[in-house]
Amino acid sequence: MPSEILTTDDLREFKIELFDELKKLFKENQGLPSKKWLRSGEVRKLLGISPGTLQNMRVNGTLPFTKMGGVLY
Repeated sequence: MPSEILTTDDLREFKIELFDELKKLFKENQGLPSKKWLRSGEVRKLLGISPGTLQNMRVNGTLPFTKMGGVLY
């Protein structure tokens, strides 16, 4: 099995590429909610779906949910 030698320049280039990718991801997700728990209306707006579709996703297990105090999150 052939081995590959990594140089410090290779590592430096990898670091720069990694930071660029992270910056890109942070920019893309900047407008999205960062809360752990979302109410039904927020989920529907985020996914662009109807209340019935959201309920179907809950029923068939596509979307996990929790009910706390009568409110679905």
